[in-house]
Amino acid sequence: MTSSSTAPTSELGNLRVAIVGAGPAGIYAGNILTNSVVEAGGTVAIDLFESLPAPYGLIRYGVAPDHPRIKGIVNSLHEMLDAGTTRFVGNVEVGRDISIDELQERYDAVILATGAIRDAALDIPGIDLPGSYGAADFVAWFDGHPDVPTEWTLDQREVAVIGNGNVALDVARILAKHAVDLRTTEIADNVLAGLEASAVTDVHVFGRRGPADIKFTPIELRELGEVPNVDIVVNDEDFAYLEGLVPANNQLKVMLRILESWRTRESTGASRRLHLHFYHSPVEVLGDDRVEGIRFERTEPVGDGRVQGTGEFREIAVQQVYRAVGYYGTPVIDVPFDERAGVVSNVEGRVTDAVTTGDVDAPVIAGLYATGWIKRGPVGLIGHTKSDAMETIAHLVSDVRAGRLSAPAVEADVLDLLDEREVAYTTWDGWLALDAHERELGENHLHTRERVKVVPRDEQVAISRGALVK
Repeated sequence: MTSSSTAPTSELGNLRVAIVGAGPAGIYAGNILTNSVVEAGGTVAIDLFESLPAPYGLIRYGVAPDHPRIKGIVNSLHEMLDAGTTRFVGNVEVGRDISIDELQERYDAVILATGAIRDAALDIPGIDLPGSYGAADFVAWFDGHPDVPTEWTLDQREVAVIGNGNVALDVARILAKHAVDLRTTEIADNVLAGLEASAVTDVHVFGRRGPADIKFTPIELRELGEVPNVDIVVNDEDFAYLEGLVPANNQLKVMLRILESWRTRESTGASRRLHLHFYHSPVEVLGDDRVEGIRFERTEPVGDGRVQGTGEFREIAVQQVYRAVGYYGTPVIDVPFDERAGVVSNVEGRVTDAVTTGDVDAPVIAGLYATGWIKRGPVGLIGHTKSDAMETIAHLVSDVRAGRLSAPAVEADVLDLLDEREVAYTTWDGWLALDAHERELGENHLHTRERVKVVPRDEQVAISRGALVK
Protein backbone atom coordinates (compact mmCIF):
# COMPACT_ATOMS: atom_id res chain seq x y z
CA MET A 1 0.00 0.00 0.00
CA THR A 2 1.22 3.50 -0.78
CA SER A 3 2.00 5.78 2.14
CA SER A 4 2.47 9.33 0.86
CA SER A 5 4.72 11.75 2.74
CA THR A 6 3.30 14.88 1.13
CA ALA A 7 1.69 17.62 3.20
CA PRO A 8 -1.60 16.60 4.81
CA THR A 9 -4.92 18.17 3.89
CA SER A 10 -6.10 20.00 7.03
CA GLU A 11 -9.60 21.16 5.93
CA LEU A 12 -12.23 20.51 3.31
CA GLY A 13 -10.67 22.15 0.28
CA ASN A 14 -10.39 20.76 -3.22
CA LEU A 15 -10.60 17.01 -2.81
CA ARG A 16 -10.01 14.30 -5.40
CA VAL A 17 -11.61 10.97 -4.56
CA ALA A 18 -11.75 7.63 -6.39
CA ILE A 19 -14.64 5.25 -5.84
CA VAL A 20 -14.26 1.67 -7.03
CA GLY A 21 -17.60 0.13 -7.97
CA ALA A 22 -20.51 1.82 -9.76
CA GLY A 23 -23.38 0.01 -8.10
CA PRO A 24 -25.76 1.68 -5.64
CA ALA A 25 -23.15 1.63 -2.85
CA GLY A 26 -20.57 3.52 -4.90
CA ILE A 27 -23.03 5.98 -6.41
CA TYR A 28 -24.67 6.78 -3.07
CA ALA A 29 -21.26 7.27 -1.49
CA GLY A 30 -20.29 9.71 -4.22
CA ASN A 31 -23.53 11.65 -3.88
CA ILE A 32 -23.31 11.85 -0.08
CA LEU A 33 -19.66 12.88 -0.26
CA THR A 34 -20.40 15.61 -2.80
CA ASN A 35 -23.21 17.04 -0.69
CA SER A 36 -21.11 16.91 2.49
CA VAL A 37 -18.13 18.70 0.95
CA VAL A 38 -20.20 21.33 -0.85
CA GLU A 39 -22.16 22.11 2.32
CA ALA A 40 -18.84 22.64 4.09
CA GLY A 41 -17.71 25.11 1.43
CA GLY A 42 -15.27 22.80 -0.35
CA THR A 43 -15.20 21.08 -3.72
CA VAL A 44 -14.68 17.47 -4.68
CA ALA A 45 -13.85 15.74 -7.98
CA ILE A 46 -14.91 12.10 -7.99
CA ASP A 47 -13.87 9.39 -10.42
CA LEU A 48 -16.13 6.35 -10.30
CA PHE A 49 -14.33 3.22 -11.54
CA GLU A 50 -16.26 0.16 -12.69
CA SER A 51 -15.00 -3.16 -14.02
CA LEU A 52 -18.02 -3.49 -16.34
CA PRO A 53 -18.64 -1.19 -19.31
CA ALA A 54 -21.99 -0.04 -17.85
CA PRO A 55 -22.92 1.38 -14.43
CA TYR A 56 -25.44 0.29 -11.74
CA GLY A 57 -23.88 -3.01 -10.63
CA LEU A 58 -26.38 -5.49 -9.20
CA ILE A 59 -29.29 -3.24 -10.12
CA ARG A 60 -28.47 -4.00 -13.77
CA TYR A 61 -26.99 -7.47 -13.32
CA GLY A 62 -28.54 -8.82 -10.13
CA VAL A 63 -32.25 -7.97 -10.24
CA ALA A 64 -34.60 -10.24 -12.17
CA PRO A 65 -35.85 -8.74 -15.46
CA ASP A 66 -39.51 -9.03 -14.36
CA HIS A 67 -38.97 -6.55 -11.50
CA PRO A 68 -39.47 -3.15 -13.16
CA ARG A 69 -40.41 -1.49 -9.86
CA ILE A 70 -37.06 -2.34 -8.28
CA LYS A 71 -35.24 -1.31 -11.42
CA GLY A 72 -36.86 2.11 -11.02
CA ILE A 73 -33.99 2.76 -8.61
CA VAL A 74 -31.90 3.22 -11.75
CA ASN A 75 -33.70 6.51 -12.38
CA SER A 76 -32.41 8.06 -9.15
CA LEU A 77 -28.93 6.63 -9.70
CA HIS A 78 -28.98 8.06 -13.22
CA GLU A 79 -29.80 11.52 -11.88
CA MET A 80 -26.85 11.37 -9.48
CA LEU A 81 -24.39 10.43 -12.20
CA ASP A 82 -25.92 12.78 -14.75
CA ALA A 83 -25.39 15.77 -12.45
CA GLY A 84 -21.81 16.04 -13.72
CA THR A 85 -20.03 16.02 -10.34
CA THR A 86 -18.90 12.40 -10.76
CA ARG A 87 -16.88 11.07 -13.72
CA PHE A 88 -17.75 7.51 -14.70
CA VAL A 89 -14.78 5.37 -15.83
CA GLY A 90 -16.03 1.95 -16.91
CA ASN A 91 -14.42 -1.25 -18.20
CA VAL A 92 -11.48 -0.73 -15.82
CA GLU A 93 -10.44 -3.52 -13.46
CA VAL A 94 -8.67 -2.19 -10.38
CA GLY A 95 -5.80 -4.54 -9.66
CA ARG A 96 -5.35 -5.35 -13.35
CA ASP A 97 -5.59 -2.13 -15.37
CA ILE A 98 -4.57 0.09 -12.47
CA SER A 99 -3.43 -0.75 -8.96
CA ILE A 100 -4.70 0.44 -5.60
CA ASP A 101 -1.30 2.06 -5.01
CA GLU A 102 -1.62 4.01 -8.27
CA LEU A 103 -5.06 5.21 -7.23
CA GLN A 104 -3.81 6.28 -3.81
CA GLU A 105 -1.04 8.26 -5.48
CA ARG A 106 -3.60 10.21 -7.51
CA TYR A 107 -6.41 10.82 -5.01
CA ASP A 108 -6.88 12.15 -1.50
CA ALA A 109 -9.00 9.09 -0.73
CA VAL A 110 -10.11 5.84 -2.32
CA ILE A 111 -13.47 4.24 -1.45
CA LEU A 112 -14.03 0.55 -2.24
CA ALA A 113 -17.62 -0.30 -3.17
CA THR A 114 -17.01 -3.49 -5.13
CA GLY A 115 -19.89 -5.42 -3.59
CA ALA A 116 -20.25 -9.19 -3.35
CA ILE A 117 -20.93 -11.05 -6.57
CA ARG A 118 -19.78 -14.61 -5.87
CA ASP A 119 -21.87 -17.36 -4.30
CA ALA A 120 -21.24 -18.28 -0.70
CA ALA A 121 -20.11 -21.88 -0.30
CA LEU A 122 -22.39 -24.71 0.78
CA ASP A 123 -20.04 -27.31 2.20
CA ILE A 124 -21.87 -30.60 1.74
CA PRO A 125 -20.88 -33.74 -0.19
CA GLY A 126 -21.80 -33.71 -3.87
CA ILE A 127 -22.26 -29.96 -4.15
CA ASP A 128 -19.77 -29.84 -7.02
CA LEU A 129 -21.48 -32.51 -9.13
CA PRO A 130 -22.41 -31.56 -12.70
CA GLY A 131 -25.87 -30.02 -12.55
CA SER A 132 -25.14 -28.13 -9.32
CA TYR A 133 -24.84 -24.36 -9.67
CA GLY A 134 -24.47 -21.18 -7.69
CA ALA A 135 -27.49 -18.91 -7.86
CA ALA A 136 -25.28 -15.88 -8.55
CA ASP A 137 -24.08 -17.46 -11.80
CA PHE A 138 -27.63 -18.18 -12.93
CA VAL A 139 -28.76 -14.65 -12.00
CA ALA A 140 -25.83 -13.22 -13.97
CA TRP A 141 -26.89 -15.32 -16.96
CA PHE A 142 -30.55 -14.31 -16.97
CA ASP A 143 -29.54 -10.67 -16.42
CA GLY A 144 -27.25 -10.67 -19.46
CA HIS A 145 -23.92 -10.26 -17.64
CA PRO A 146 -21.12 -10.01 -20.21
CA ASP A 147 -18.70 -12.28 -18.34
CA VAL A 148 -20.80 -15.47 -18.15
CA PRO A 149 -21.56 -17.96 -20.94
CA THR A 150 -24.47 -16.94 -23.17
CA GLU A 151 -26.08 -20.39 -22.97
CA TRP A 152 -27.56 -22.16 -19.95
CA THR A 153 -28.80 -25.75 -20.10
CA LEU A 154 -32.31 -26.21 -18.77
CA ASP A 155 -32.96 -29.74 -19.97
CA GLN A 156 -34.15 -31.29 -16.69
CA ARG A 157 -37.68 -31.48 -15.31
CA GLU A 158 -37.12 -31.34 -11.54
CA VAL A 159 -34.98 -28.57 -10.08
CA ALA A 160 -34.06 -27.59 -6.51
CA VAL A 161 -33.28 -24.13 -5.14
CA ILE A 162 -31.64 -24.11 -1.70
CA GLY A 163 -32.29 -20.92 0.26
CA ASN A 164 -35.07 -18.81 1.75
CA GLY A 165 -34.12 -15.29 0.66
CA ASN A 166 -35.15 -13.02 -2.18
CA VAL A 167 -32.41 -14.35 -4.48
CA ALA A 168 -33.73 -17.90 -4.02
CA LEU A 169 -37.21 -16.63 -4.84
CA ASP A 170 -35.98 -14.79 -7.96
CA VAL A 171 -34.20 -17.91 -9.20
CA ALA A 172 -37.21 -20.12 -8.49
CA ARG A 173 -39.62 -17.72 -10.17
CA ILE A 174 -37.51 -17.39 -13.34
CA LEU A 175 -37.11 -21.18 -13.51
CA ALA A 176 -40.85 -21.75 -13.09
CA LYS A 177 -42.11 -18.87 -15.20
CA HIS A 178 -43.06 -19.46 -18.81
CA ALA A 179 -40.83 -17.56 -21.22
CA VAL A 180 -43.83 -16.03 -22.97
CA ASP A 181 -44.48 -14.01 -19.81
CA LEU A 182 -40.99 -12.49 -19.97
CA ARG A 183 -41.13 -11.30 -23.56
CA THR A 184 -42.04 -7.73 -22.66
CA THR A 185 -39.19 -7.30 -20.14
CA GLU A 186 -35.64 -6.15 -20.87
CA ILE A 187 -34.42 -9.75 -20.95
CA ALA A 188 -31.65 -10.45 -23.45
CA ASP A 189 -32.57 -12.43 -26.56
CA ASN A 190 -30.19 -15.30 -25.80
CA VAL A 191 -31.72 -15.67 -22.33
CA LEU A 192 -35.25 -15.64 -23.68
CA ALA A 193 -34.31 -18.35 -26.16
CA GLY A 194 -32.79 -20.45 -23.37
CA LEU A 195 -35.92 -20.13 -21.21
CA GLU A 196 -38.20 -20.93 -24.16
CA ALA A 197 -36.36 -24.24 -24.56
CA SER A 198 -36.62 -25.07 -20.83
CA ALA A 199 -37.81 -28.56 -19.85
CA VAL A 200 -38.46 -27.58 -16.22
CA THR A 201 -41.82 -28.66 -14.79
CA ASP A 202 -41.20 -28.67 -11.02
CA VAL A 203 -39.16 -26.23 -8.98
CA HIS A 204 -38.54 -27.08 -5.31
CA VAL A 205 -37.42 -24.35 -2.88
CA PHE A 206 -35.90 -25.59 0.39
CA GLY A 207 -35.29 -23.65 3.60
CA ARG A 208 -33.69 -24.81 6.85
CA ARG A 209 -36.09 -22.76 8.95
CA GLY A 210 -39.86 -22.47 9.03
CA PRO A 211 -42.43 -20.14 7.45
CA ALA A 212 -42.06 -17.64 10.32
CA ASP A 213 -38.35 -17.17 9.60
CA ILE A 214 -38.29 -16.65 5.84
CA LYS A 215 -36.10 -13.84 4.50
CA PHE A 216 -38.37 -12.89 1.61
CA THR A 217 -40.13 -9.57 1.32
CA PRO A 218 -43.96 -9.52 1.05
CA ILE A 219 -43.94 -8.14 -2.49
CA GLU A 220 -41.59 -10.91 -3.68
CA LEU A 221 -43.73 -13.58 -2.07
CA ARG A 222 -47.00 -12.16 -3.39
CA GLU A 223 -45.62 -11.96 -6.93
CA LEU A 224 -44.72 -15.63 -6.73
CA GLY A 225 -48.39 -16.55 -6.45
CA GLU A 226 -49.30 -14.41 -9.44
CA VAL A 227 -47.11 -16.20 -11.99
CA PRO A 228 -49.40 -17.41 -14.81
CA ASN A 229 -49.89 -21.16 -15.36
CA VAL A 230 -47.78 -22.12 -12.32
CA ASP A 231 -49.26 -23.84 -9.24
CA ILE A 232 -47.82 -23.12 -5.78
CA VAL A 233 -47.52 -26.22 -3.58
CA VAL A 234 -46.98 -26.09 0.20
CA ASN A 235 -47.08 -28.88 2.77
CA ASP A 236 -49.37 -28.80 5.81
CA GLU A 237 -46.72 -30.38 8.03
CA ASP A 238 -44.52 -27.30 7.62
CA PHE A 239 -47.14 -25.13 9.34
CA ALA A 240 -47.66 -27.23 12.48
CA TYR A 241 -45.34 -25.05 14.59
CA LEU A 242 -47.23 -21.84 13.75
CA GLU A 243 -50.16 -22.55 16.06
CA GLY A 244 -50.46 -19.72 18.57
CA LEU A 245 -47.63 -17.73 16.95
CA VAL A 246 -47.96 -13.95 17.12
CA PRO A 247 -46.12 -12.40 14.12
CA ALA A 248 -43.30 -10.11 15.23
CA ASN A 249 -44.19 -7.42 12.68
CA ASN A 250 -46.69 -6.52 9.97
CA GLN A 251 -44.36 -7.72 7.24
CA LEU A 252 -44.27 -11.23 8.66
CA LYS A 253 -48.01 -11.10 9.29
CA VAL A 254 -48.62 -10.37 5.60
CA MET A 255 -46.29 -13.15 4.43
CA LEU A 256 -47.84 -15.75 6.73
CA ARG A 257 -51.26 -14.74 5.45
CA ILE A 258 -50.06 -15.28 1.88
CA LEU A 259 -48.60 -18.69 2.71
CA GLU A 260 -51.76 -19.73 4.55
CA SER A 261 -53.86 -18.79 1.53
CA TRP A 262 -51.78 -21.12 -0.62
CA ARG A 263 -52.52 -24.06 1.69
CA THR A 264 -56.17 -23.96 0.70
CA ARG A 265 -55.74 -22.99 -2.94
CA GLU A 266 -56.90 -25.68 -5.34
CA SER A 267 -54.56 -26.98 -8.02
CA THR A 268 -55.29 -25.52 -11.44
CA GLY A 269 -53.57 -28.33 -13.30
CA ALA A 270 -50.88 -25.90 -14.44
CA SER A 271 -48.05 -27.24 -16.56
CA ARG A 272 -45.49 -26.13 -13.96
CA ARG A 273 -45.38 -26.30 -10.19
CA LEU A 274 -43.38 -24.40 -7.59
CA HIS A 275 -43.01 -26.30 -4.30
CA LEU A 276 -42.06 -24.50 -1.06
CA HIS A 277 -40.44 -26.77 1.55
CA PHE A 278 -39.57 -25.62 5.06
CA TYR A 279 -37.58 -27.29 7.87
CA HIS A 280 -35.26 -29.02 5.36
CA SER A 281 -31.50 -28.82 5.98
CA PRO A 282 -29.42 -30.09 3.03
CA VAL A 283 -27.02 -32.88 3.95
CA GLU A 284 -25.80 -34.23 0.61
CA VAL A 285 -26.31 -33.80 -3.11
CA LEU A 286 -26.85 -37.28 -4.52
CA GLY A 287 -25.59 -38.72 -7.78
CA ASP A 288 -22.65 -40.44 -9.44
CA ASP A 289 -21.85 -38.59 -12.66
CA ARG A 290 -24.38 -35.79 -12.18
CA VAL A 291 -27.08 -34.56 -9.79
CA GLU A 292 -29.83 -37.11 -9.14
CA GLY A 293 -31.32 -35.85 -5.90
CA ILE A 294 -30.72 -34.23 -2.50
CA ARG A 295 -30.70 -35.70 0.97
CA PHE A 296 -32.15 -33.50 3.72
CA GLU A 297 -32.47 -33.70 7.46
CA ARG A 298 -35.81 -32.56 8.76
CA THR A 299 -35.43 -29.75 11.33
CA GLU A 300 -37.57 -28.24 14.08
CA PRO A 301 -37.60 -24.82 15.76
CA VAL A 302 -35.93 -24.31 19.14
CA GLY A 303 -36.66 -20.59 19.54
CA ASP A 304 -35.17 -17.25 18.41
CA GLY A 305 -35.26 -18.37 14.79
CA ARG A 306 -32.91 -21.28 15.43
CA VAL A 307 -33.56 -24.88 14.40
CA GLN A 308 -32.11 -28.27 15.25
CA GLY A 309 -32.00 -31.55 13.42
CA THR A 310 -34.64 -34.17 14.20
CA GLY A 311 -32.71 -37.21 12.95
CA GLU A 312 -35.29 -37.78 10.22
CA PHE A 313 -33.77 -37.86 6.73
CA ARG A 314 -35.49 -37.54 3.39
CA GLU A 315 -34.34 -37.89 -0.20
CA ILE A 316 -35.95 -35.90 -2.98
CA ALA A 317 -35.29 -36.55 -6.66
CA VAL A 318 -34.05 -33.53 -8.63
CA GLN A 319 -31.68 -33.24 -11.57
CA GLN A 320 -30.39 -29.70 -11.02
CA VAL A 321 -29.51 -27.80 -7.85
CA TYR A 322 -29.11 -24.04 -7.37
CA ARG A 323 -27.64 -22.87 -4.07
CA ALA A 324 -28.86 -19.45 -3.01
CA VAL A 325 -27.35 -19.31 0.46
CA GLY A 326 -25.81 -15.87 0.17
CA TYR A 327 -23.14 -13.89 -1.65
CA TYR A 328 -19.43 -13.62 -0.91
CA GLY A 329 -17.15 -10.67 -1.57
CA THR A 330 -14.31 -10.73 -4.08
CA PRO A 331 -10.89 -9.70 -2.71
CA VAL A 332 -9.39 -6.50 -4.07
CA ILE A 333 -5.75 -7.02 -5.00
CA ASP A 334 -3.36 -5.56 -2.40
CA VAL A 335 -6.15 -4.75 0.08
CA PRO A 336 -6.49 -6.65 3.40
CA PHE A 337 -9.35 -9.13 3.14
CA ASP A 338 -11.19 -11.15 5.79
CA GLU A 339 -11.59 -14.57 4.15
CA ARG A 340 -14.00 -15.77 6.82
CA ALA A 341 -16.43 -12.88 6.48
CA GLY A 342 -15.80 -12.25 2.77
CA VAL A 343 -15.26 -8.51 3.26
CA VAL A 344 -12.45 -5.97 3.15
CA SER A 345 -11.00 -5.67 6.63
CA ASN A 346 -12.40 -2.47 8.11
CA VAL A 347 -13.80 -0.71 11.15
CA GLU A 348 -16.91 1.32 10.30
CA GLY A 349 -15.67 1.80 6.74
CA ARG A 350 -12.05 2.67 7.50
CA VAL A 351 -9.91 -0.08 5.92
CA THR A 352 -7.49 -1.62 8.39
CA ASP A 353 -4.35 -3.71 8.07
CA ALA A 354 -5.92 -6.74 9.75
CA VAL A 355 -6.79 -10.34 8.98
CA THR A 356 -10.19 -10.04 10.68
CA THR A 357 -12.59 -7.20 10.03
CA GLY A 358 -13.71 -5.18 13.03
CA ASP A 359 -10.34 -5.34 14.79
CA VAL A 360 -10.32 -1.89 16.40
CA ASP A 361 -6.67 -2.27 17.42
CA ALA A 362 -5.43 -2.83 13.87
CA PRO A 363 -3.72 0.14 12.18
CA VAL A 364 -5.90 2.10 9.79
CA ILE A 365 -4.72 2.51 6.21
CA ALA A 366 -4.98 6.26 5.74
CA GLY A 367 -7.18 7.37 2.86
CA LEU A 368 -8.66 3.94 2.11
CA TYR A 369 -12.32 3.23 2.85
CA ALA A 370 -15.06 0.70 2.12
CA THR A 371 -18.83 0.86 1.81
CA GLY A 372 -21.68 -1.45 0.87
CA TRP A 373 -21.51 -5.23 0.85
CA ILE A 374 -17.71 -5.34 0.59
CA LYS A 375 -17.73 -3.46 3.92
CA ARG A 376 -20.49 -5.17 5.90
CA GLY A 377 -21.24 -8.37 4.00
CA PRO A 378 -24.17 -9.21 1.69
CA VAL A 379 -27.02 -8.20 3.98
CA GLY A 380 -29.58 -5.44 3.86
CA LEU A 381 -31.50 -3.59 1.18
CA ILE A 382 -31.02 -0.26 -0.61
CA GLY A 383 -31.89 1.71 2.52
CA HIS A 384 -29.07 0.02 4.41
CA THR A 385 -26.69 0.90 1.58
CA LYS A 386 -27.46 4.60 2.02
CA SER A 387 -26.95 4.60 5.79
CA ASP A 388 -23.83 2.51 5.34
CA ALA A 389 -22.39 5.08 2.92
CA MET A 390 -23.23 7.89 5.33
CA GLU A 391 -21.15 6.23 8.06
CA THR A 392 -18.16 5.75 5.75
CA ILE A 393 -18.33 9.29 4.36
CA ALA A 394 -18.63 10.75 7.86
CA HIS A 395 -15.32 9.09 8.76
CA LEU A 396 -13.70 10.28 5.53
CA VAL A 397 -14.75 13.88 6.15
CA SER A 398 -13.61 13.61 9.76
CA ASP A 399 -10.21 12.35 8.61
CA VAL A 400 -9.88 15.23 6.16
CA ARG A 401 -10.71 17.77 8.86
CA ALA A 402 -8.23 16.16 11.25
CA GLY A 403 -5.42 16.23 8.65
CA ARG A 404 -5.08 12.44 8.58
CA LEU A 405 -5.00 12.23 4.77
CA SER A 406 -2.16 12.99 2.41
CA ALA A 407 -2.53 15.12 -0.71
CA PRO A 408 -2.15 13.30 -4.06
CA ALA A 409 1.47 12.73 -5.04
CA VAL A 410 0.61 12.55 -8.75
CA GLU A 411 -1.32 15.40 -10.37
CA ALA A 412 -1.72 13.93 -13.87
CA ASP A 413 -5.19 12.84 -14.98
CA VAL A 414 -5.72 9.12 -14.46
CA LEU A 415 -7.19 8.87 -17.97
CA ASP A 416 -3.76 9.69 -19.37
CA LEU A 417 -2.39 6.61 -17.63
CA LEU A 418 -5.23 4.46 -18.96
CA ASP A 419 -4.70 5.81 -22.48
CA GLU A 420 -1.00 5.07 -22.21
CA ARG A 421 -1.83 1.46 -21.29
CA GLU A 422 -4.41 1.27 -24.09
CA VAL A 423 -7.23 0.45 -21.68
CA ALA A 424 -10.54 0.72 -23.54
CA TYR A 425 -12.37 2.56 -20.77
CA THR A 426 -15.94 3.74 -21.15
CA THR A 427 -17.47 7.03 -20.04
CA TRP A 428 -20.83 8.45 -18.97
CA ASP A 429 -21.46 9.71 -22.49
CA GLY A 430 -20.64 6.19 -23.66
CA TRP A 431 -23.23 4.75 -21.28
CA LEU A 432 -25.83 7.19 -22.58
CA ALA A 433 -25.06 5.94 -26.10
CA LEU A 434 -25.35 2.29 -25.02
CA ASP A 435 -28.53 3.04 -23.09
CA ALA A 436 -30.08 4.71 -26.15
CA HIS A 437 -28.99 1.79 -28.36
CA GLU A 438 -30.61 -0.79 -26.04
CA ARG A 439 -33.83 1.23 -25.86
CA GLU A 440 -33.93 1.45 -29.64
CA LEU A 441 -33.52 -2.33 -29.84
CA GLY A 442 -36.48 -2.63 -27.49
CA GLU A 443 -38.68 -0.32 -29.56
CA ASN A 444 -37.90 -2.23 -32.74
CA HIS A 445 -38.29 -5.68 -31.21
CA LEU A 446 -41.09 -8.02 -32.21
CA HIS A 447 -42.33 -7.82 -28.62
CA THR A 448 -41.99 -4.16 -27.66
CA ARG A 449 -39.77 -3.72 -24.61
CA GLU A 450 -38.25 -0.90 -22.63
CA ARG A 451 -34.86 -2.14 -23.78
CA VAL A 452 -33.05 -5.23 -25.04
CA LYS A 453 -29.72 -5.66 -23.31
CA VAL A 454 -26.53 -5.90 -25.30
CA VAL A 455 -24.67 -8.81 -23.71
CA PRO A 456 -21.15 -9.22 -25.21
CA ARG A 457 -18.60 -7.00 -23.50
CA ASP A 458 -16.85 -6.08 -26.73
CA GLU A 459 -20.12 -4.87 -28.25
CA GLN A 460 -20.91 -2.81 -25.17
CA VAL A 461 -17.45 -1.23 -25.27
CA ALA A 462 -17.60 -0.60 -29.01
CA ILE A 463 -20.98 1.13 -28.79
CA SER A 464 -19.89 3.12 -25.73
CA ARG A 465 -16.69 4.25 -27.39
CA GLY A 466 -18.50 5.34 -30.53
CA ALA A 467 -17.58 2.41 -32.80
CA LEU A 468 -20.07 1.26 -35.38
CA VAL A 469 -21.56 -2.12 -34.52
CA LYS A 470 -23.67 -3.87 -37.15
